[in-house]
Amino acid sequence: MSQTEPSVGAGGGPSAGTVDGMVVGEALGVNGPAAGAAVVAEAAGVGRVMSVWGALWEIARVALPSVLTMVSYTAMQFIDGLMVSRIEPASAVYVPAQMNGAMAAFLPISALMGLTGVVNTFVAQHLGAGRAKEGAPYAWNALWLCAAWWLVLLGWSAAVPGVFGAVHADPELVRLESGYARVLLWGGVLTMATRAIGQYFYGLHRPGVVLGAALVGNACNVAFNWVLIYGNLGAPALGVRGAAVATVLATGIELAIPLSVFLSPGMRRAMGTGGRAWRPSARHVRGLLRLGWAPALMFGNEMACWTYFVTAMVGSLGVEHNHAGSTALRYMHLSFMPAVGMSFAMTAVVGRWLGAGRPAEAARRAWLGLWIAVAYMGVCAGLFVAFRHEAIGLFVHEATPPQERARIVAIGAGVMVLGAIFQVFDAVGITLIGVLRGAGDTAVPGVVTVVLAWGLIIGGGHTMMWVAPGLGSLGLWGAATAYIVALGVFLGVRFVGGGWQRRPVVAEAAGAD
Repeated sequence: MSQTEPSVGAGGGPSAGTVDGMVVGEALGVNGPAAGAAVVAEAAGVGRVMSVWGALWEIARVALPSVLTMVSYTAMQFIDGLMVSRIEPASAVYVPAQMNGAMAAFLPISALMGLTGVVNTFVAQHLGAGRAKEGAPYAWNALWLCAAWWLVLLGWSAAVPGVFGAVHADPELVRLESGYARVLLWGGVLTMATRAIGQYFYGLHRPGVVLGAALVGNACNVAFNWVLIYGNLGAPALGVRGAAVATVLATGIELAIPLSVFLSPGMRRAMGTGGRAWRPSARHVRGLLRLGWAPALMFGNEMACWTYFVTAMVGSLGVEHNHAGSTALRYMHLSFMPAVGMSFAMTAVVGRWLGAGRPAEAARRAWLGLWIAVAYMGVCAGLFVAFRHEAIGLFVHEATPPQERARIVAIGAGVMVLGAIFQVFDAVGITLIGVLRGAGDTAVPGVVTVVLAWGLIIGGGHTMMWVAPGLGSLGLWGAATAYIVALGVFLGVRFVGGGWQRRPVVAEAAGAD
């Protein structure tokens, strides 16, 4: 009897295969045990090998909602910055204050997000192995880790004003960026929990839940911005700080949507999200730490280097360089954030096929996802060069003195050209990080990222400040370009080597029971 056929157990009830078909069918939105069993069968590798178009359609079903989610986040950040840049009276400190504050807040959050990102891996591989219910405890324990890590965020919030005061001489900049960062840190548990539960739905191949939540949350964020930044509807005009409050309120709404789905009766019944799954589990925490320590190190360290790079190194050159670099970085977000969505999708798709014991199918989909990301970011590179002056000028207030405006635009346009140079390499790095994470190959990429970040972003940046001070922030961005190129080349070589196809995460998890 094949795995796709309904069968009867010794006691006359449905077999495990039929039950799995029912629960997976209900969770993925298909009807009945037969349709669910087909999903299980495909994941287990007994279906026919898909054509290229079939593989592309599979990727699109997972990647398109993931990419659109990242686009919505990027659009929110872009609109946030644009609304902040319109605060009256005009000042060049508003845009860098928001960017610096956001980076300082995201610094500790990024480490925890790197750790909980492997929830996607565990859920996807268990789905592929036909044991979908075993993914829920990983999501619950990730939420417990978010609650514990929030204490770290609260401690960091107390230190932020002193840190900014040590690196920036402008007291108004320090006041605004510190206030923005502290509000985001106080509400950081909502951000971490939202991303953690989102990884569960990515791994379950239900990214539409995350997309719907993001769209609602981002719409609320724009509305809250309009009220709290400018003081509309009788609210106080909080300026830059109001943008942070709006973000926290909107994130709470965004979290409520996937959490309500996760806890719904259907999910509790089909995917085991209720019952004993909610209890803290040392075994599941160990699994998350075993696979997630390297991504936590990688993302946390990379965020630390980029935060120091933008706020301290570029910031030391003055508000104009800080404004120009912060604005250019917003456009880079428009380019690489959709690739992050593809990366999340690759983790889910690759993890599912490896869990099903089909590494060749995982590799086919990884190559397709990589080429899509490279094509998109290659187009962005051309747009960066073609519209670099207009793009930077959009974020400079009309009341800014002409000479100051010209300097900001000229600096930012140079940074946009450097950004165009590394776009394709960034596409390779971002996408392949997701592929390797789906395979459980996290340790070596994590360590290499740390070495390259400190050697090139920080070490290379300080070297450029010393040997070529006349280049200003362009010298610093040149060092950052070298980092992104080097990391993309390393990850490309590791991917082509193929060792990532032989990492049985599900088998390791089962062996730990």
